[in-house]
Amino acid sequence: MMLLSTLDAQPGKTAATDFLGVSGPIKIYGSTYSLAWSSHPSPQYYKQEYLKAGEKLEKFGSMVMVEVLTGVPDHKQIVAAKLKELDQMKANNPIVNYETFENKQAGEFMIDFLLSANEADGSIQILERNVYRYKSIIDKQGKKAVLLFAVSVRSYGKQATIFLAELKGKRSALIDQVAQFKLPAPAI
Repeated sequence: MMLLSTLDAQPGKTAATDFLGVSGPIKIYGSTYSLAWSSHPSPQYYKQEYLKAGEKLEKFGSMVMVEVLTGVPDHKQIVAAKLKELDQMKANNPIVNYETFENKQAGEFMIDFLLSANEADGSIQILERNVYRYKSIIDKQGKKAVLLFAVSVRSYGKQATIFLAELKGKRSALIDQVAQFKLPAPAI
C-alpha cells in the first residue's frame, strides 16, 4: 500500500498499464518522467511509477509516483500510518529523518523524509530522499479516495556522502516543486 517506500520497489517488473488515466509524461523538477511500472494489487489500491529516459527501476536516480487508495475517508489515517512507520524505522536507523508540512486550506499533507538501506557492515547501500504529497479526493464515481503524488531521489554506495552534502543546499527546491505541482486527476 501507500505506506511502502520506494526502497521496497520490485526490481525486474516492467509492466506499465495506466490504471489511473495519468499516462504522462510528468514534468517536474526540471525533468520529464514517463510511466515505467504500475500495479493494481487490490481492488482499492493503484500504484504507478515514472522514470526519466534511460533510467531503470532497479537502480534509478529519481522517480515520480502516483498512487490512489480508494474507500478511505481522508488522508489523515494514511499519513499517521506513514509517520508511525518512519518512527519505527528511525529507532533502528539514525539516517531516517523526516519533516512534515500541512496545507489545511488545500486539504493536503506533505512528508519530506530520508531513508537508507544499509550493508551488513553498516555502510550505506542506498540513500533515498522522498517528498510525499497526500490529498483526499473524490474519484470520478463519487467515492472518497487518497491521492499520493511523490518524488523520490536516490544515491548509491559511496555517492551517499556527496548526496547528503548537496541535499542541504537544495532541500527546499524539491519540496517547493512537489507542493506547487498541479496534481493529476486520476480517472479510476
